Amino acid sequence: MMNILSIIERPLHHYRQWDFIIFTLLTLLSVLNGQTTVFYLIYFFWCNELLCLVVDRLCYKRNSNALYENVHSVNFGGGLFLMGIYWVFLVVFFGFIAASDNTEIMITNMQVLFFHNWFFNINLIFVLLERVYLHKKQQPIKVCFGAFSPNIIVLHISIVVGGMLIFFVIKRYPEVFTPENPWGSVVIALPFLFLKMGMQYLTSSNNKTTKQNYN
Repeated sequence: MMNILSIIERPLHHYRQWDFIIFTLLTLLSVLNGQTTVFYLIYFFWCNELLCLVVDRLCYKRNSNALYENVHSVNFGGGLFLMGIYWVFLVVFFGFIAASDNTEIMITNMQVLFFHNWFFNINLIFVLLERVYLHKKQQPIKVCFGAFSPNIIVLHISIVVGGMLIFFVIKRYPEVFTPENPWGSVVIALPFLFLKMGMQYLTSSNNKTTKQNYN
C-alpha cells in the first residue's frame, strides 16, 4: 500500500511505473475496442524509440544530469538511418504482407500507421511529453544515440516475438485472433507488456556513468 501511495504522491520519482501503467491501460482500452494488432504494438515500440531519440538529441545539452548508456555509440545520424530501415521493414512486412489475408487487421494497421487510432496517438503523446518533462526537470535519464540502445534491443526482440506470433499462432487460428476478439488480442498483447517491463528495466539510470560532450 505504501508503494502505491508513493507512486501517486511522487510521480516524478516513479515515472517508469507511470509509463508502464499508462501503456497498459491504453493497450487494454484498445483491446476492448477491437483496435489492437501485432503491428500496433511493434509500431509503438518503434515510435517510442524515435521520439526518445529526437527529444534526447534536442534536450540533452540542457540536462546536466543526462547519462550516456554507452559513450562509444554516440551517432545520432546513424540512429536515424537505422530507424528508417526499421520503418520500411515494419510497414511492409507487419503492416501489409503479414495482414494481406485479413482485411480487418489490414484496416486496423492502416489506422495505426496514419495516426487514426486515438489509443495509439494518446500513448505517443504521453511518451513525448514525459521525455521532454524529464529533461526539463534535470532527471538522470540514460541517453544513447547509437544502434544498440536499450530501446533498439527491445525493438529487435519485439520484431522476433511479433513474427513468431503471426506465423505460429495467428496464421493457424485466424478466426480467433482478430481485432474484434478481445481474448485473442489479450494473448497478443501480453508478450509486449512483458517487453515493456523489460524496457523499463534496461533504461533505468541507477548505475550512473560519466557524462561526455556530444557535438
